[in-house]
Amino acid sequence: MSNKESNADNQQGSSDQSRDPSETIRRTPLSNSSKDIKAYFLGAIHDGTFSSNKRFRICQKGNEWLIVLKELLKSIGYNSWIYKEGKDRSVYVLETLANFLDFNFNPLKLKSTQEKISYIRGFFDAEGGIPHNKDSRLYIQLAVKDKRRIKQIKTILNSLGIKSGKIHNPSINKNPDYWRIYVLSESKNKFIQEIGSWHPAKRRLLDERMMI
Repeated sequence: MSNKESNADNQQGSSDQSRDPSETIRRTPLSNSSKDIKAYFLGAIHDGTFSSNKRFRICQKGNEWLIVLKELLKSIGYNSWIYKEGKDRSVYVLETLANFLDFNFNPLKLKSTQEKISYIRGFFDAEGGIPHNKDSRLYIQLAVKDKRRIKQIKTILNSLGIKSGKIHNPSINKNPDYWRIYVLSESKNKFIQEIGSWHPAKRRLLDERMMI
């Protein structure tokens, strides 16, 4: 793994549990349409798994983002629950039986611009990376172990007027199934302003960037 990858606020994110996530929940538009929130989850579920008891699971270090996800699901009528995995680990899991979730969903079927934005936002919150240090050069990466999926992401970004670089594998020998793209410099501000994030840690980092 490169230094850039290891320093990125990637799919696990970084969560300071001393912070109150209620501010992010307040700023997260729970009044968004059910379609938009579902599109967000269809993007975010790429960080999840499906258990033998038919529950979708999203695992994170810290629970900030999971609390936001729980509130979003509640706002569209779905139950979920959060629990700590292991006594000596700061790892938390959100589980839900929400039946609209589908790992095989084709995002190219999304029709409205807002649904596409919501899907990319969810994918970024789950699988995106940005520098932790606000003094570092800004990059926005999107990565997943599925070349077909990253091609779909690139197509949607292009339809939204956000340019991205070449799909590439940073280490074909170590991880041949890992594919990523970077948002090009000319589109970084557009990505931050129009896509943004509902992940508390990533949202704080993006907010700091907009203030520089």
